[in-house]
Parts: sequence; structure tokens; C-alpha cells
Amino acid sequence: MIEWIQTLDAEILLFFQEYIRCPVLTAIFSFITMFGSGGLLPIVTSLVLMIPKKTRKVGFIAAIALLLSFLFNNLLIKNLVARVRPYEVIEGLKLITKRATDYSFPSGHTANTCVVAFVIFVFAPKKIGIPVLIFSVLMGISRIYLGVHYPSDVVAGFLSGGGIGYVSAVIGRKLISGNPPLNTGETIAEENIPEPEPMEESKKEE
Repeated sequence: MIEWIQTLDAEILLFFQEYIRCPVLTAIFSFITMFGSGGLLPIVTSLVLMIPKKTRKVGFIAAIALLLSFLFNNLLIKNLVARVRPYEVIEGLKLITKRATDYSFPSGHTANTCVVAFVIFVFAPKKIGIPVLIFSVLMGISRIYLGVHYPSDVVAGFLSGGGIGYVSAVIGRKLISGNPPLNTGETIAEENIPEPEPMEESKKEE
């Protein structure tokens, strides 16, 4: 099973290199992957959400989820699996970005971007949440395109980061009273619904 996955990983990477790479896409995916370096975009997004009072709680949830993802994916799983980067193993594969200094599995760029994206997706309207999720998918594709990660690294990063982000958001949402902070629609909290007035004595006798 593991050998089959490794073979498929190599075939996909070489396919990207042979048939999909081009100057325009290289520029686009290099630009996208830059935002994931060092957790730049997820960290900045969490901090920006903490500034307005309306989104502060969501920012804290995103930051906590991001920390959990970093501890689980970057520090624990990467070092336990210790998978060597594909450009070190696959003959003929050319790396078109800077060399990484850590292990390959799972993709930290993908996991850390997905974890914040799923938190936003849970709280935000679809017109915001869906584009954010799409960007996290593009982040994962950029890692494959540039030759720095195996496809299975990216899938694992998406699943682990997305899972941590979604669970963190669902738990956090239960702890937040009132309307969801990023929900632009009008909702009425149950505690604001007035109770019916008691009937007058004359009406009760009738």
C-alpha cells in the first residue's frame, strides 16, 4: 500500500513537471506559496481578526486552532514520519522553489492555511468562507507544483488542518453566545424574544 502511494506520488509530481509547469503558473504558485512560509498568512489573518471587537473571538479561536495544528503537524507528525522531500528521492524531479529544512509529511503550508480557513468558513457567510477554502486548496496545489511536497503530504495536511480547524470552530461557536461574529445576516437571539403578557382577570373568568 505504501509503495503504491509512493509510486502514485512520483507519477503525479513528474506529470506536473512535464505537462503543467509554465512561466505564468510558476509565478502564480510561487506567489501563493510565499504567503504560507513560516505560517505568515494564517498568523496575520488570526491577528487581524483579533483587532475588531466583532471578530475578536473568532481570531482567538483561529489562533488556538493554528497553534494546535503547528504542534500536531509540524512538531509531532513530521518528526515521527520523517519523510524525505520528493526532490531528494524522485529522479528527474526539479525543485523550483527554495529547499526546505524540515521533513515532508504532512504539508505544513497546507495544514496551517486550512486550519484558519475552516475556522473562517464555519463563522463567515459563504461568500467569504468558500473563497478562503479555495485559497487553502490552491496553497496545497502550489506545494505539489513547485516540487516541494508529495501529493499525499498535501492531502494529509488538508485533512488534519481542516479537521482541527473545523472541530475548533464548532466547539468555539458553542461557547460564543448571541449571533455568530462574522454573520452579516440578521438573527434574533432566543433571550431577546419577549414573553407573552399574562391574561387579564376578566378574560380568565370568561
